[in-house]
Amino acid sequence: MSVEFIGYITNNNSSETIVRNGPILDRHHIETVAKAHENAGFDRALLAFHSTIPDGLQIGQHVLGITDRLNVLIAQRPGFTAPTLIARQLATVDQLSGGRVALHVITGGNATELKQDGNVIDDKDERYARTDEFLDVVRAEWTSQKPFSYDGKYYKVQNGFSQIKPYRSEGIPIFVGGASDAAIEVAGKHADTFALWGESCAQVRDVTSRVRAAAAKHGRPTPRFSLSVRPILADTEEKAWAKAEEILARATALQDKTGYRKPADGHATAGARRLLALAEQGTRIDKRLWTEIAKLTGANSNTTALVGTPAQVAEVFGDYYDLGVSHFLIRGFDPLIDAIEYGRELIPLTRQLIAGRGVARGVAAE
Repeated sequence: MSVEFIGYITNNNSSETIVRNGPILDRHHIETVAKAHENAGFDRALLAFHSTIPDGLQIGQHVLGITDRLNVLIAQRPGFTAPTLIARQLATVDQLSGGRVALHVITGGNATELKQDGNVIDDKDERYARTDEFLDVVRAEWTSQKPFSYDGKYYKVQNGFSQIKPYRSEGIPIFVGGASDAAIEVAGKHADTFALWGESCAQVRDVTSRVRAAAAKHGRPTPRFSLSVRPILADTEEKAWAKAEEILARATALQDKTGYRKPADGHATAGARRLLALAEQGTRIDKRLWTEIAKLTGANSNTTALVGTPAQVAEVFGDYYDLGVSHFLIRGFDPLIDAIEYGRELIPLTRQLIAGRGVARGVAAE
C-alpha cells in the first residue's frame, strides 16, 4: 500500500499563530506555497471550503496551471452547486490538468455557517442523505455513456448527460470526511478515501472498522484512509516540545486577531467532539499526539499535532500506516516554512520507513 502526502494551500499567509496582513486572496502567496509543496515532494494539496472564503475550485485550477506534478484535492459542499454542474466543472479541470484532480466532499456540521450559503436543512442526518444523492448524480454524470434520469428527494435529473468525462477511466477520486454514523454510511457507499482528523490510535481503529463495515454492506472494497495532523518538528524532542509550547502561547495571545476561536455552543461537529473528548484525556496522547491547540480552538479544524524530531514523527506515521492509514494530510502553523521543512526530512523519512516495512513483510511472507 503506497503512502501519499497531502498538503494545504492557504489563500493568504495566516494561521492560528499568524495574523493576516495582506489581501484575503493573495495570489503571490498561493503560487509560492503551491510551488513549495511541489518541490517538497507532496503528492497533492487541499483547497478548503468555507462559506466566507474564496472559491477553492478556481484556486485549484490556478494551482494546477502554475505547477507540473502537484495534484489538488478540491473541497466542495453538497447542496449549493448542482451535482451535474460540479461534475462537469471538475471533469473539465481534470482533463485540462491531465488527471490531477480529486474531490473532497464536506457535508458540514455547523448549521450557522451553512446558513450563510442559504442552507435550509438543519438536521445533519438529512444533510448526509442529500450528500448521498449528490454523489449518486456526480458518479452518473462522470460514468454514464447515455442520458440518465435520477428521481431522488433532493435531486431530480431528466436525461442528464455529460460529454466531458474525467481524464482517467477510473474517474476522479472522491474523499469523504465526517465522524457521525450518517457520514460513515455515506463514506461506505461512495468514498475512495475516508478522511480522519488526527485522532488517537484507538479512535482510528474504531472509525476505520466502522467504515470497513459500511463499505462491505454496500459490496465495495474498503476505502483508503487519510489522517490530518499538524507536525511540530525540531532537531531534538526537547526543542520540539518547547516549540509546541511557544505555538500555544502565541495562538492564545492572538486568538482574537486570528479568529481561531471556539465555535458557539452546540455547533461543534462530530469530529470536533471526538477531538475534544481526546483532549480531556490529556495534553499528550499515545506517543506524541498533542491536543492543546484543539482544546484552545474548540477543534474547529484539524488541530491536533505530532511533536518530535522528523524521525520520531515518521515513526508515528508508521504506526498509523499499520492501522490502515495511507494518506497523511499535514500542515503546520507557518504555512510556507513548514511545508518546506516537511519536505527536507519528514516526508522522505516516512516514505523510506514504510517502504522498508513493506520489504520486510515481503521477505517474511516468502
